[in-house]
Amino acid sequence: MQRILQPGEIETLDHTSFPRILLPQASSLFAERAARLRQLANGNPIADYLLFVAQIMDAQHQAVASTALAEPDAALMARAQEHSMPLLPALENIDPAWHGVLDTMLDTLQGSEQGQGLPPPLQPLIQELRAMGSAERDDIAQKLLQKEVAARHVGMAPFIMAALQVTFTQRAAGIALRDIPYTEPATICPICASEPVASVTRIGGKAAGHRYLHCGTCACEWQMVRVKCSHCESTKGIHYQGVEGLGEAVLAETCDECGSYRKIVNQEKDPMVDPLADDLATLMLDLLMSETQFQRASPNPLLFVAVAQEQDCDLDNTLIDPCV
Repeated sequence: MQRILQPGEIETLDHTSFPRILLPQASSLFAERAARLRQLANGNPIADYLLFVAQIMDAQHQAVASTALAEPDAALMARAQEHSMPLLPALENIDPAWHGVLDTMLDTLQGSEQGQGLPPPLQPLIQELRAMGSAERDDIAQKLLQKEVAARHVGMAPFIMAALQVTFTQRAAGIALRDIPYTEPATICPICASEPVASVTRIGGKAAGHRYLHCGTCACEWQMVRVKCSHCESTKGIHYQGVEGLGEAVLAETCDECGSYRKIVNQEKDPMVDPLADDLATLMLDLLMSETQFQRASPNPLLFVAVAQEQDCDLDNTLIDPCV
């Protein structure tokens, strides 16, 4: 049985035994996600949506090469390290470069002046995003990061969050591992303070066999022992549920203590799994979980229909909008 380390024992760990933090590879991450989504779209009942998101990820990949970020505030990072806080919380550290990223992505998605890269119904939305001022864009971005998206902004949400992902991922990729402190609680990203979209059991190298929480905003991964709730950190009442016939590469990890669930993807079962992409492609599992007492711990950042409701509807944490 695996023993849970107490805070005072952390310093005694041999830090060369396995990596505590896995930083994203910004130059390849989005292209790899797009390829995975296209693989998962084959025979999937939501194939059209997955292929659409793959287009967004292609645009993310193109935008990475043309994005220059401001240097992070060294004083803020030093204070975070001193107090065991996340280095650069997303809400307070949105780089203005994200506006240029969004415009570049929209250019890529449209593909030409005639806009052949996207379905015609999306063209008015694209034009609205292009015409929107920076202040209004920033306001929507802040709300998205707080999961408070209004119903009228649901269509824009994937584009805005995708642009934010590019900037936050690039920033995370450039941070030195030694500068990332141990943080409390251990269930939020130690870099940007966002919640994990899922967890992943890795293979290969020193990370093999270890479970990491995967940040949906900056793609940083931080190690957390298995059979421990990624939401409340309880080690009691942890169970796993899947969809019959779909294998065990993606399961819902449920917690009796807090009544939440979050998906765990397993490279030991499928070496190609990606936490964010495979989470999107397994909405059937979320549908089944919505019939249980367990609530999803946090949404997928590219599927904000999960939390956007009309005013006359009750807030629902499932992945299906009851108002639709």
